[in-house]
Amino acid sequence: MNGGTQRKRWVVGITGASGSIYGVRLIEALLSSDLDVHILITDAGWRVIKEELGWEVTRRGDVLEQKFGRYEGTFQYHPIQDIGASIASGSFRAAGMFIMPCSMGTLSTIAHGASDNLMGRAADVMLKEGRPLIIVPRETPLHAIHLENMLKLARLGVRIVPAMPAFYHGPQTLDDVVNFLVGKVLDQVDIEHELYTRWGDSDDQQSRESDSHRRN
Repeated sequence: MNGGTQRKRWVVGITGASGSIYGVRLIEALLSSDLDVHILITDAGWRVIKEELGWEVTRRGDVLEQKFGRYEGTFQYHPIQDIGASIASGSFRAAGMFIMPCSMGTLSTIAHGASDNLMGRAADVMLKEGRPLIIVPRETPLHAIHLENMLKLARLGVRIVPAMPAFYHGPQTLDDVVNFLVGKVLDQVDIEHELYTRWGDSDDQQSRESDSHRRN
């Protein structure tokens, strides 16, 4: 709690699409901002985390505590089949939900209202309650069904932020590429961050440093 007010609560889903580091970095950024995070990871998502990040995923709650327990914010992990979890109800006041990365299977589930697990149900709650839902699809190439499902959700107000890197900010490492996309996702819901240098900010900084040098 801060100043007697409740921290904002955000839901983060990680699916079996490649790019699990995106979701992990997003959780770290939210927790670093002293926010509450409700974590959802599909079985396929856990498999990808093991393959891409080398996590030991047998004891899932323990590994999340090991990775995220040191941050200012708090987190709660929900098993994907726990359809009675708090985030399955619209009366639970979550600020919004991110699915990062989002597989095409999960995308289809949401687009067709098939709430057959907690990921689909939590996303459905965001839609029915008019809360922010941000989806980061990670697949290539895309066929017409993928695109139609994205268009359907976009027309419902879902923010679609594809996992497309940018290079105008001068990334030097893989972390720079990951941080850029996480920052773009946080921008969708006006969460402050310093994950990447915005266009024009470096010019402003150089101008300020030049002015200071001339004065001195």
